[in-house]
Amino acid sequence: MDPTDRRYTPEHEWVKLEGDVAVVGITHFAQDQLGDVVYVELPKVGERVEAMKPFGVVESVKTASDLFAPIGGTIAEVNGQLESEPQLVNDAPYEGGWMIKIQPDDPAEIDNLLSAEQYADQVAGSP
Repeated sequence: MDPTDRRYTPEHEWVKLEGDVAVVGITHFAQDQLGDVVYVELPKVGERVEAMKPFGVVESVKTASDLFAPIGGTIAEVNGQLESEPQLVNDAPYEGGWMIKIQPDDPAEIDNLLSAEQYADQVAGSP
């Protein structure tokens, strides 16, 4: 089961509020579908992101996929470790493989996202 301390998007991103900053990454399901991640393209600190709009790209040996911001706000931090160790996305998608931290415009936006149970139901229905 995916961690219950965060919310999920239908596009397989997760978001967890830590104080007044939202940490974002991709789910175990997403990294499993991608295969071995070889490159992650992330925005720069200070850039703005919009909810459900692309903020970066994750590339694997199989494919490249857009990353979608679960909420809108300003990039407060990026996980620079992913530049040299993109496999962290595979190894620890909920911990060391986080991608960005957002200073949310409206933290309540998180409440509109899927719970871990709702996300699990969605994934179970995936082909």
